[in-house]
Amino acid sequence: MTGAGTIAEVLRAVDLLGVAANALLGGAVARRHNLDPVGFAVLAILSGLGGGLLRDVLLQKGPPVALTDYSYLVTALVAAGVAFAVRFEGRTWDRVFPVVDALALGAWSAVGAQKTLLSGLSWLPAILLGTVTAVGGGAIRDIAVSRVPAIFGGNTLYATWALVGSAVMVGVQGLGRPVTGLVAATVVAAVGVLISRWRGWMLPHGVLFDRSGRPLRRRVRR
Repeated sequence: MTGAGTIAEVLRAVDLLGVAANALLGGAVARRHNLDPVGFAVLAILSGLGGGLLRDVLLQKGPPVALTDYSYLVTALVAAGVAFAVRFEGRTWDRVFPVVDALALGAWSAVGAQKTLLSGLSWLPAILLGTVTAVGGGAIRDIAVSRVPAIFGGNTLYATWALVGSAVMVGVQGLGRPVTGLVAATVVAAVGVLISRWRGWMLPHGVLFDRSGRPLRRRVRR
């Protein structure tokens, strides 16, 4: 297999990993809202394929891969079926969920940045679309169930690590090591998300002011 073929296969494998992980998360959200099988399927597709669809539409390099490669839609639907049949609750799920979530974010930040670079765009669009790929599906899923997207605040660092993962991909790609970049970006972003959850790291909120224009002090949550 040629170097280009190897890159394409690794790229596809990592992309499908992100689809499966995010679709499972979409199914978990559907269960929390007590939806029927159609609801499970829709949220799994939105969560698993939404970010990639946004990326491919913005790149304008032909039809989105999710519509031309049936493996993507099938992967999302299988994950929806698993989420519908298996109850993702309890101590085991609480331990597995953060890892699945972190791997999904890491994988898609890497793939999004890589595909943008392969389309001929430069480093800044690659970081942007890597981030969009990683967090776009989750944002669409949250909007579908009338929730403020988690990436907008009140949660541990998420979009921040998508940016970091995308930047790692761009940097290692610049050294001529695309496959190494996919692995490194996925691991760095995933580990960063897990550490942020463990340590409770969050970005600061906007400053609030009282009627006189003086800044209000926020209570520190512990």
